[in-house]
Amino acid sequence: MRSLFLVAATSLLALSSAAFAQNAPQQVTRAQATAQLDAAFSAADKNHDGSLSLAEMQALQGSELQTVQNALRARVQAQFKALDTNKDGQLSLAEFSAMTPNVKVNETPQQVLQKLDSNRDGKVSAAEFRAPRLAVFDRADTNHDGVITPAEAQAAAAGGKK
Repeated sequence: MRSLFLVAATSLLALSSAAFAQNAPQQVTRAQATAQLDAAFSAADKNHDGSLSLAEMQALQGSELQTVQNALRARVQAQFKALDTNKDGQLSLAEFSAMTPNVKVNETPQQVLQKLDSNRDGKVSAAEFRAPRLAVFDRADTNHDGVITPAEAQAAAAGGKK
């Protein structure tokens, strides 16, 4: 039973890897998944005895790892070719840097000033600058000891992703 679970998990991973490799999420029904798992099991069951031996599992895993590795290698090669604009087989710093995403601000300086300037005097004092950031610190410091532990930081980060 455990071997069948491993095959199922490995095959589903391979199915999802194939879908990701095509960059198009696809709908898969339970019947399709079952058919694909059955086909993968049959292909892995080299001696056709209805079960997978350790050797067959090793062969299956090796084959699926090779498939995933080949897909990743092809993706990296495609990205390299796209970045290598002068087609010399090497990436210059400028070509490599081209993959750095552009960073954009969410708010204008005027909007930030308006948000932080609590007394509306047109300037941001040190206290006004600190206040929102210290409020975030205080919310993360759940035991209010003035220290954010790694556990508190992790909980705060998870809370912000809701």
